[in-house]
Amino acid sequence: NLTTEHTSLRSGGWQIGVGSDLKGKTLAVLGLGNVGGPVATIGKAFGMRVIAWSPNLREERAESSGAQLVSKAELFRKGDFLTVHLVLSPKTRGIVGESELAVMKPSSYLINTSRGPLIEEAALIKALEGRKIAGFAVDVFEYEPLPLTHPFRRLPNVLATPHIGFGSQSLYETFYRDSVRNITNWMLNQPGRDR
Repeated sequence: NLTTEHTSLRSGGWQIGVGSDLKGKTLAVLGLGNVGGPVATIGKAFGMRVIAWSPNLREERAESSGAQLVSKAELFRKGDFLTVHLVLSPKTRGIVGESELAVMKPSSYLINTSRGPLIEEAALIKALEGRKIAGFAVDVFEYEPLPLTHPFRRLPNVLATPHIGFGSQSLYETFYRDSVRNITNWMLNQPGRDR
């Protein structure tokens, strides 16, 4: 409801709906790795039931993150909030397609901050336009920058940001400082030197 409430406030209105509790809801984590694991921990902190699946996920790893390992089909059927955290590869491209979207609850939300092509975009747009799922939050796209006429820019049930999740001020400072140090070390014929 963030986009609806934000638009209402900006246009002079006030609260036009009610929020949704996270406590007691099911967080479905697709990819329980370096990002998905901490996301699962945050979900638990909000009192959510956490379930997870990925192609190589083992039960011990799921349990260590406070998640229950389920099948891929169960992940999509049971999730109230399904968050995608997979590496893009030939095997994972389009891993969320029409059949996965079709079994999601009409009240569920899909979140993708990983890679755009993990989700079959045409199938997702169709599901959003038909209100087959409640909404989609996204920070990554198949094509960037997102074309001006793209449906994600106009659909009321999409909350989109322009791929800002990957960087922060401190990350850029570290990146550029390390780059300058590496170039300097190379020029001084001292590769691998830290200082």
